[in-house]
Amino acid sequence: MHPSDMGMADNPARMDYPGIRSDRFRPVLCASLLFLGATEVFSQIPSDPATDFANFVKYEIKLRKSLLGKIEAKSAKTVVNDRLPISDLIDEHVSAISVRNSRALGLGDYTWKLGISTTVFWIGEQPSVSNPLSNEKSAWDSNWISTYGGTDTPISEERLKFAPASFIPKQNPFYVALPYNDVDDHHTKPEAAQVIPWYKSSFVRDGQSVCKGRWVEIRHGKKVCYAQWEDVGPFQTDHWQYVFGDEHPRPNGNGDAGLDVSPAVRDYLGLANLDFCDWKFVDFNHVLSGPWTIYGDNNTFNRLHPSRSTASTVNQPDAAP
Repeated sequence: MHPSDMGMADNPARMDYPGIRSDRFRPVLCASLLFLGATEVFSQIPSDPATDFANFVKYEIKLRKSLLGKIEAKSAKTVVNDRLPISDLIDEHVSAISVRNSRALGLGDYTWKLGISTTVFWIGEQPSVSNPLSNEKSAWDSNWISTYGGTDTPISEERLKFAPASFIPKQNPFYVALPYNDVDDHHTKPEAAQVIPWYKSSFVRDGQSVCKGRWVEIRHGKKVCYAQWEDVGPFQTDHWQYVFGDEHPRPNGNGDAGLDVSPAVRDYLGLANLDFCDWKFVDFNHVLSGPWTIYGDNNTFNRLHPSRSTASTVNQPDAAP
């Protein structure tokens, strides 16, 4: 019941203050009951009506700010997702907003990265001006070409149904690279547990990546496709504030690219070799059916259905872009 409905005119505990009209004081008094000590301070305010009311409002605001400061100071040390407190990660090099955004917004809910400069790379790509490092190896696989089953190709005439025409890939041809590696010198990086949203549910052992194979959703115009995170780049290996946070990709000599995509992703979305896309992480149960479900021992769809034969699906009709 609201205090105004409690028959305050008949309440012997009611206090009248000099110089204040009861009809103006009543709503203020109701609000002041939320804060201890308000009544005692107010009773010492001078009796001029305008001054009384103005000073009381100032006191209320000051008291609210004081209490709010105490609440925020306490909540800053609250443990999030059973991990280290957010405040323990904040220093002159780390944005508090990036730390906050590094966690998922909710179960299976991740933020879109909008208008990201996107380039194309492929397994087995040799060094060039725009690609200073060979892609014979990935950040997590020193035998990437062998694991994939051969060298991927960006040449459209050498491709069939979003895959190389010369061999059946042993891994998903829909793959991407993002500029963060959660492993360094065969050990999991210290910040990984705090900045990777799915770390707790995916961690197996020190030095084993929880990023490799993670699904992403990529959007270009009205087209959407899905791919797996299989390498690190372009250019950066430690930019978690962008990958999991709200920062933009760091400047680089390839149009400030923040996403590398495979020829299969390029073909499905109709991308130029340098284009712009939106992307976000996506949990596997939100990945829709498409040509990204067909190939690969690393493909979650095939791991859940080991009896599926990628060879038998080669001649299936393409999913319409």
